[in-house]
This record gives sequence, structure tokens and C-alpha cells, in this order.
Amino acid sequence: MNTALPSKRHYVDPAPFDPGAMEPIGTENESFYRASSWQLMWWKFRRHKVALAAAYILLAFYLLVPLVEVIAPYNQTTRHSDYIYAPPQSVHLMHEGRFIGPFVYPYAYTFDIETFQRLYTVDTSNPQPIRFFCRGDAYEFWGVLPTNVHLFCPPENGTMYLLGTDRLGRDLLSRIIYGARISLTIGIVGIAVSFTLGLFFGGLAGYLGGWVDHVIQRMIEILRSLPELPLWLALSAALPANWSPILIFFGITIILGLLDWPGLARAVRSKLLSLREEDFVKAAELMGASKSRIIGRHLIPNFMSHLIASATLSIPSMILGETALSFLGLGLRPPVTSWGVLLNEAQNLAAVQLYPWLLFPIIPVILVVLAFNFMGDGLRDAADPYH
Repeated sequence: MNTALPSKRHYVDPAPFDPGAMEPIGTENESFYRASSWQLMWWKFRRHKVALAAAYILLAFYLLVPLVEVIAPYNQTTRHSDYIYAPPQSVHLMHEGRFIGPFVYPYAYTFDIETFQRLYTVDTSNPQPIRFFCRGDAYEFWGVLPTNVHLFCPPENGTMYLLGTDRLGRDLLSRIIYGARISLTIGIVGIAVSFTLGLFFGGLAGYLGGWVDHVIQRMIEILRSLPELPLWLALSAALPANWSPILIFFGITIILGLLDWPGLARAVRSKLLSLREEDFVKAAELMGASKSRIIGRHLIPNFMSHLIASATLSIPSMILGETALSFLGLGLRPPVTSWGVLLNEAQNLAAVQLYPWLLFPIIPVILVVLAFNFMGDGLRDAADPYH
């Protein structure tokens, strides 16, 4: 019996083969397969709407940093002795049914002899328009260019305390804007110190292993076993009281960075332990690459996106650390202005009860910390290849 399978006729298309006919270059599938890891990470991050909104909020805050003198309506040290503990002034657009534009009503105050309080009353008969792109308090832009141009200014011969004033009659909104420069910068500088130490010690522990790994792990365990807040307080109190504000700033930044690197080092170590057995690492070793080159050029770039996500989650802790230390009087000190220094003035419960606007500096702290956490979650999800 003939059991041979029936033959099938082979067909060859006479048309010339066009490799781009099935999937033209530039389509969504082609761009996806040819995209770099950073492009894939950005596309995934863009789909995380909350994280994207948080990133835009942080971008707005950090664009504020180099322009604080221009944006703030007053200088941070300008005092108005006639308006001590003045409540916030509201911005209005309409006066007696007529559109005027952004304006404020002036204050008039009387001093209560019995309660020793200043009683402010609003004069609604005299609207005072807010000025824009105007000249006000003099300052040195970036400490170099003397000028007095502001984005918006109080009315001519008037006042504009949108968030009220403090015990010396200084505009709280202007001081919050100036404080953003220190509070936001300390997180970036601190994470740079922490990032460097974490990559260095984590890279050595993960790639070399052996006794080097044991020593670094024991050092990390000792640091993590110490209570964080008392250690912050002890190290901050050890800073000399006669140091300049700039030295105090760098001292606090280094302290925060030195205490934050163990967690990042652990993450780097675990990644390197899984990557050091890969074929591309063995090939680099056989070609004579040094250990530093293998770690710096081959291993760390393979999970740099994860490190960036971890760094964004560490910055809020440093901002909160500076705020806590300054609030307790052991961090930055006047004349340096930060959000923690401003909150230090709100320690008196009686002052907060009478002048609740002194707690307004906590609002930007909450916004920035939440924005960093939401953006960090989005980056962590975008950097996960299995997400």
C-alpha cells in the first residue's frame, strides 16, 4: 500500500519582496520595538496621569527657585512695623458692580489696650489695584545684578499681604517663596550625596562580594539600627553655633545624605548580585575590563531607571528632615529662610490660635512631599519591565 502523503503544490509570489510592506517603518509597532529603555519608560510614565500631574507641579516649584527675588512681592527681610501680625488680604476683581481687575482693600488698625492686640479693619471704600511687572524692593539678582523689578507689587502707597505678616511685620508669602530655594535645594544636594555613597558601597558589595560585602553589610546594619531622629538631633547639635548660614546649610545637607545612603546601597547590591553572572559581564571580564569599568559602564546603567525612581522617593524624606530639624531649632537658623525656619515661629500655641496664618508654610511642604511620592510611584511602575 502506498502511504506517501499527497504532495502540495509550492507557490512562489512573482512580485518583488518589500520588507516594509507588512509593517512600514514608523508605525507604532516598529517604533515600540526600536525604542530605547528610556523611551519605553517615558511612554509608560505618561500613562500615569497622577504621576504626570505631580511632575508638572514639581517642575513649577523648581522653576521658582532661580527666580524667587523676581516673583516675591517684597524682600524677605523687609519689615512693616505698622502691620505686625496683619491677617491675609483678599484679592478682588469687582468693586460696587464694576470690574477693576485684581485689587486689595487697605487695612486700618487700632490697638486694643485691654487685650494688647492689633485689630485690623478693611476699608472697602478704597480699592487699590495690584501692579504687575513693576518696581519695588531692591535686591541683587543671583547676588550679582542689582535691580528692583518684580512680577507683581503692592499698590502705590498701599499694602498687599496675601498670606498675612509675622511678628516683625514681614510678608509671609514672600518669605515662603524665598524659603522654597533652600528647602527644595537641600533635597537635591542631599540625594546627590546619598546617591554617590549608595552607588559606591552598593557597587562594591554586590560585585566583589566576600569579606567586602560582609563589612559593608555590617556597617549598613549598624547605621539602620540607630534611631533616626535622635541621631539627626545629635549630629545637628554638634555643628558649631558660630558657623555661617552657608556652612550650616551644607552641614545639614551632608548629615541628611550620610544617613540616607544605606537603603540605596542595599538596592544596588541586590541588583548587582543578579547581574554579575550575566554573559555580558563575563565577556567584559575576559576582554580585560577593570572592575570599576564593569560596575560603572555595564552593571549600573542596566538599572539606572530603578535608581532614579528610588532617588525621587528619597528626596521627600530629606525635605521633611530639614523641616523637622529647623522646626526644632537645630537645623538652619535665621537669617537663612526655609520652610522649616518659618514653621519654627509657629511653635507657640497661643500665637497659632490668634494668628493661624503662621501655619501656611506647611502647605508647600505637603504639596512637594506628595508630588514627589506620586511621581516616584509613577517612575517605579514605569521602570519595572514586568509591569
